[in-house]
Amino acid sequence: MAAVDTSTSSVDTTSSPVDATTAPADTDPATTTGTEPATGAGTDPTATGTDPTGGPTLIGSVQRAMRLLEAAASHQNGAPAKQLAREAGIALPTAYHLLRTLTHEGYLRRDKGVFVLGEAAERLSSSGAQQNRRARIDETLAHWRDTIGVPVYFAVYREGEIEIMAVADTPGNPAVEEWADFRETGHAHAIGQCLLGQLDDKARQDHLDRYPVQSITRYSVRDDRTLIRRLDAMERMRPVVERQEYALGTLCAAVPITAGDTAATMAISVPSSQADRLLPAAEKLQREIGKLLRTLAFSISI
Repeated sequence: MAAVDTSTSSVDTTSSPVDATTAPADTDPATTTGTEPATGAGTDPTATGTDPTGGPTLIGSVQRAMRLLEAAASHQNGAPAKQLAREAGIALPTAYHLLRTLTHEGYLRRDKGVFVLGEAAERLSSSGAQQNRRARIDETLAHWRDTIGVPVYFAVYREGEIEIMAVADTPGNPAVEEWADFRETGHAHAIGQCLLGQLDDKARQDHLDRYPVQSITRYSVRDDRTLIRRLDAMERMRPVVERQEYALGTLCAAVPITAGDTAATMAISVPSSQADRLLPAAEKLQREIGKLLRTLAFSISI
């Protein structure tokens, strides 16, 4: 069984009826003062926060600001205020006020006359991508939990620590209770052994210096030397199996996932009374992971 590895925007120089009758093209929204004109205030129900149709109350200024952000995001090298206002369908004076506010709050940044996304917007984008990756992982683990019929775990080794990133279980098939810190007891569970087995000698020894081997149950490995011998003897083509070393009455198996420099693993657990299910379930999980990595470019960078 194989181991699982893994335009520049143009500047508009034409004038429009709006541009000609409102503000000069070189007005700086970062320094313009005043309040946003009550555009359509007499007829726009959102200006008063009510909707006579009974629908949801929408805030027009927020909608317009979002359209400006979307317009700015569509230009890799930024765009000037006039172009953003036209693309967002917003009157230029209103656009200036909104652009000034968005720049002040860090969602936009003005650079040589064009607006690009600022640090605040980039943080939102990064957080959104992270949430999407986590949602994909949660959905995937839930699918495998239901398909294989056992709890499924996802963990990574990052910045010197074992991190359990996601767990999918059910009341009928509960996950192992973390009665001893998973980070400190990596030597005693399949997840930790699988991750430590993927590290080089220096990183592995650094981990054991910080988290020395200790007896967790009567089945646990007893000392660093014995653990290292076990890790060195592990076959990269096979799941890592642990029997009651972390929790009495529980067996676990972990499948290594290697992507670049990141060590990761998917794992399962079963009651010791169902020992015959462990390896078949682990091998099925390994096959499923291989399919996912090949077809969806599954990301382990949460």
